Amino acid sequence: FLFCLVGSEPTYCTWWWRRHEFSQGSRQETDETNPWGDSLETVLSQKSGRSAFRDFLKLEFCEENLEFWLACKEYRSFDCLEERTQIAASIYEEFIREGSPKQVNLDSYTRETIRQSLEEPGSSCFAMAERKIFILMENCSFPRFTETEPYKLFLNSISKQRDLKKKRMAMRIKSPVEDFKVNPLLLVSKD
Repeated sequence: FLFCLVGSEPTYCTWWWRRHEFSQGSRQETDETNPWGDSLETVLSQKSGRSAFRDFLKLEFCEENLEFWLACKEYRSFDCLEERTQIAASIYEEFIREGSPKQVNLDSYTRETIRQSLEEPGSSCFAMAERKIFILMENCSFPRFTETEPYKLFLNSISKQRDLKKKRMAMRIKSPVEDFKVNPLLLVSKD
């Protein structure tokens, strides 16, 4: 939807919206069958998942996509305009500018939009590019990653962590009968 608002071609916007709806539907089905790891969001939210995915991207020679995505996420945390301006320029030079050392795959419209916003960059300066790179990772690299042994180990570790949390929660919840202790001597009547 964001692509429509910034003036891209309607056909691209329509394609993106349909892709978004499809991926949302797929994700809902996946979450019901495997709630602990069948999404790129889940993998990236865990340190071990990020590490395994980064190692996989290095093998595919596209780790700059994850580095860019993480840099954008960190960029949004800065409130000071001066800091944000410096960091935005750094991200642009490293990942966006044509011929940059870790250039990510973006169309010229997105590059130009970012370049124009560098004088006073807002917190959403890289939002469009960040989303495009995330979709690229989600559709291209992530499906291949899910077939690897490191991903299966990640799923296994997440499953074990959740099982452990459930056990801990079950141990904390006690039966009301256990909490109510009665002295048997007090139950004897004096009749």
